[in-house]
Amino acid sequence: MLKEFLAGCRVLDLSQFLPGPYATRMLADMGAHVVKVEPPGGEPLRHMDLEGRPGQESPFYSMLNAGKSVIFLDLKTDSGRAELTDLIERADILMESFRPGVMDRLGFPNDRLRQINRRLVHCALSGFGQTGPYRNRPGHDVNYVALSGGQSVTGTDERPAITLPPISDYAGALQAVIVTLGALRARERTGEGAFLDVSTTESLLAWQGPSLSWNPPRGRGIINGGAGGYNLYRTADDRFVSLSPLEPKFWQNFCNAVGHPEWIERRFEPMPQSALIADIAAMFAAEPLAHWDAVLDSVDCCYQPVVNLDEVPDHPQHKARGLVYQTDMFRDVVFPTLVDGMVPEPRLPHQDTDVAAV
Repeated sequence: MLKEFLAGCRVLDLSQFLPGPYATRMLADMGAHVVKVEPPGGEPLRHMDLEGRPGQESPFYSMLNAGKSVIFLDLKTDSGRAELTDLIERADILMESFRPGVMDRLGFPNDRLRQINRRLVHCALSGFGQTGPYRNRPGHDVNYVALSGGQSVTGTDERPAITLPPISDYAGALQAVIVTLGALRARERTGEGAFLDVSTTESLLAWQGPSLSWNPPRGRGIINGGAGGYNLYRTADDRFVSLSPLEPKFWQNFCNAVGHPEWIERRFEPMPQSALIADIAAMFAAEPLAHWDAVLDSVDCCYQPVVNLDEVPDHPQHKARGLVYQTDMFRDVVFPTLVDGMVPEPRLPHQDTDVAAV
């Protein structure tokens, strides 16, 4: 059923690294035919190993481009540009992640793209957007998160923290998919495509609405480290648990379950709740994780151990949902939506091919 959502939709993917390829992989998951165009020799991520060094084919590349047809064109040549023109004529969506101005220099400014295919939905997914003083700056996720303000409120009181997964890259991919699907829907009424200027920085910035109004100091707000009832705690065996009984009933359940009913009235101590955090931390540090699982796992109090990545596939919840799958090269997650109760099929590997085959 999932593959029927975008059946018959043709996507031309000129993007590289993470945001654009992840966006087009989502489109492929929903049934779109995605043709990824790479320069001769392939995009840089294809040959980047787990430590970021040049090497053999990267599992990151294979994961992000699963389910796609990959062709190689030299867009600096007349023949390469002619072949791309033919592909654009037949495409519904063009996804690219060049710096602003590159498409123009290649001979494909917006007005020419519209002449080639007036129904084309062209999504330009870049770090900072097509306009503004930062438009041509290089960057990666950590820079985009920094500019969005996200790192100023994430981490400990002492210093910001780097997020994993790279949150602005994935936010940009999600934004690109959402607005592209919206443009396709509008095209059904108007017959016209659109040019979509999506910035990964602004995609994350849009998630900052509450924080922009509230501006919680790092490590001192109710959901960024300042609350006893919304925090991470270390156990005696050096594991961690997450705790978030923000609602009164959950907080009361937690306090009673751990034998500290006197903490119930401390729920609204001023932020940061340093004394309360210290008391809860001392309690969790006194016993191993298995003890706290036995005490709290069945209690309605928003308690969850921090699951290590190597434990994820065998966790009962993930096994029951069936979304994690294994290939010879990597472990991944299928499109995270069950349609009519059905789990999506694992993705097929990408296929290197030629223009004639797509």
